[in-house]
Amino acid sequence: MNTRQDRIDLFANLASAETQPQFWTRVADDVDWTVEGTHPLAGRYLGKQKFIDATFTRLAGVLRGGAKLRVENLLVDGDTVVAELASTSISNEGAPFDNKYCWVCRFDGDLIVEVRAYLDSTMVMYTVLRNELTQVRHAPGR
Repeated sequence: MNTRQDRIDLFANLASAETQPQFWTRVADDVDWTVEGTHPLAGRYLGKQKFIDATFTRLAGVLRGGAKLRVENLLVDGDTVVAELASTSISNEGAPFDNKYCWVCRFDGDLIVEVRAYLDSTMVMYTVLRNELTQVRHAPGR
């Protein structure tokens, strides 16, 4: 299999919670992942588990079935992959989470070791805060 097809297959695993573990096995444990922007998920995460906990796990609490990403375009150039992704998720309140992403990923062999991620900051802020607030309002004892 050529490198481009391997990367296409890898990023296709982001489409559902069931296949995402196959994607995460190809991310280095000590990945340097920066989510750009000014929203609740923005920041620099040094380590795969820190990134997953702060982003995908948090999104799983506000999106039905968690974050689901479809590959729209993939540019492969040496050890760098630029992945354009589109969310196919629905928020807990029933609204489409129609976000677009651009991940600039650096590989070391078969492992992703560095990522800079760009997305719609306003959409993330609105969806995360609104849905987390709704959860607090409807918590038992409220």
